[in-house]
Amino acid sequence: MLPAVTPPGTQHSHTAVRRLLDLLAEGAPAEDYARPAAEARDAGAPAGELADIAEATGVALRIRRTLGQHRRREAELTALFDTASDLAGLRELDAVLRAIVHRAKLLLGTDVTYLSLNDEAAGDTYMRVTDGSVAAAFQQVRLGMGEGLGGLVAQTARPYATGDYQADSRFHHTSAIDGAVGQEGLRAILGVPLRVGARIIGVLYAADRAPREFTPEEVALLSSLADHAAIAIDGARLLEETRAALADLNSASETIRAHSEDVRRAERAHDQLTDLVLRGGGADEVAAAIAAILDGALVIHDAHGAELARAGTGPVPPPAEAVEASRASGRAVPQDGTWVCAVLAGPELLGSLALTGRAGLSDTDRLLFERASVVTALLLLLRRSVAETEDRVRGELLTDLLALSTDPSALAARARRLGVDLSRPHSVFVMHGDAASRHRLLAAAARTGPARGALAGIHHDHVVLVAPVGAPGPTAKALATELSQAVGSPVTVGAAGPATGPAGLSGAHGEAHRCLSALRALGHIGRGGDVSELGFVGVLLGDQADLVGYVRNTLGPLLDYDARRGTDLVHTLDAYFAQGTSLSRTRAALHVHVNTVVQRLDRVGRLLGEDWNSPARTLEIQLALRLHRLTHGL
Repeated sequence: MLPAVTPPGTQHSHTAVRRLLDLLAEGAPAEDYARPAAEARDAGAPAGELADIAEATGVALRIRRTLGQHRRREAELTALFDTASDLAGLRELDAVLRAIVHRAKLLLGTDVTYLSLNDEAAGDTYMRVTDGSVAAAFQQVRLGMGEGLGGLVAQTARPYATGDYQADSRFHHTSAIDGAVGQEGLRAILGVPLRVGARIIGVLYAADRAPREFTPEEVALLSSLADHAAIAIDGARLLEETRAALADLNSASETIRAHSEDVRRAERAHDQLTDLVLRGGGADEVAAAIAAILDGALVIHDAHGAELARAGTGPVPPPAEAVEASRASGRAVPQDGTWVCAVLAGPELLGSLALTGRAGLSDTDRLLFERASVVTALLLLLRRSVAETEDRVRGELLTDLLALSTDPSALAARARRLGVDLSRPHSVFVMHGDAASRHRLLAAAARTGPARGALAGIHHDHVVLVAPVGAPGPTAKALATELSQAVGSPVTVGAAGPATGPAGLSGAHGEAHRCLSALRALGHIGRGGDVSELGFVGVLLGDQADLVGYVRNTLGPLLDYDARRGTDLVHTLDAYFAQGTSLSRTRAALHVHVNTVVQRLDRVGRLLGEDWNSPARTLEIQLALRLHRLTHGL
């Protein structure tokens, strides 16, 4: 409000006041306000009027200064509002920081503006953004808390200004900071804190390359801009954190979705395999289903390493070490490109699965593979339960059949219900393994070819197989070889038959048992045969001595040769033994030259084998020769 001014009483005063008002309206510079007084003085105005004009000039200058302050404040407020609006529209932190320092440079009109952010982990503040800087060292400088002007602002949370930084002793000068400021050529520096609540997040600076003093208005202006900037920086930080949280949430959601899909896939596969087992599917069907689900090839082994089924591959040896590793960990394990999973029922090992063609198995497929082992365990338990029930029924029938403890017709009826026709010829096989348990041997025997449609069980501490086989001797040999390989130790098999009906089979069992005992007593461990292959021992042990068969088995090659060639090798051999294996006495008995005897005996050796003259063979041959004379004479 204008102070009271005495109305001019002359034309000079009135004219001067009007001129001062015009200058205020025009916004003229301060030096123009002296002209009305000068003009009145030149026009010869009296001293009283000149004093009034001078007072009016002073009032006009104060009005001009007040209006200038208002205009400047309005401009600053407008700039701050514009800055707030610009910052509110930015989303990226780097863009926000660049906008802050650029707006500060425009508002204060300095050579350089820059911004540092506090590093709470390192305990210092580092240069983040600059505008107008030309020195690389200045753009990369870091200030410890309390070091230099910026470090002091960051530490005390108070604004600091200096007209000439290098000469100002209020600050803790360091070679790194002074060197960077010197390279940039800065003299006057103003720094204000960036504050978010009670927390200082950085410092905003304005600097000139020439000495100057920063006014309180400039300090307040830069502080206001710093407050806006701090809010914008914190908002950008929160936005970035929100984006990162959303990205993490989306990633977690995708992971959950993928996991849910994997779980549903595993459940579908589990349900498919379980339904297959419960519908009566066998090991081959389960192996094929698992191989199709996992897009690979599969082999199922039992607990002893015997193959139960396979799909899409050839035979795969059971990986014993991998099975033990899987059994110990409870997880599927890889070995040489093959995934192996133990099939367990609690601590009991039932078997194993071997998956080939899938060296790189994902976590999901590994879980599927492990679930498949659970279903396979269910299959093997069901098979074992069924087998145990059937084996018990068949074993009970076998025991009653061999002991003849029940009416034969009832036994035949029970056998028919199990698919066994006792009216057909059957052979009996009695097995013994020194190192293998009876139950393991029985399980191995049940998987052999002759066991199909047969009765198998344990009778009188031996594994017994009654099978519809017509040639017990060769079958016993094959069984001994196969079972020895299956159990990993020698298995001896005695055989007899074929026989029909309960009574015949009971007798055949006795003969097979005696044959087994003879094989073991003669040292033929791990071999198989019937009494016809035991030589004269078989003749003694057989229920029905087949003398002609024994002679044929022992002397057959000689008999056939004599029949074809008209020779007399059998008679020569008989005379040779009758004369105590003396060549000279044999020559005299036969009335031939000694060389003829030697030639005939050489022929005998080629026909009967090089060991024909060993003690064991000579005993059998002499017995056969005597039986031949007896049966020939009869």
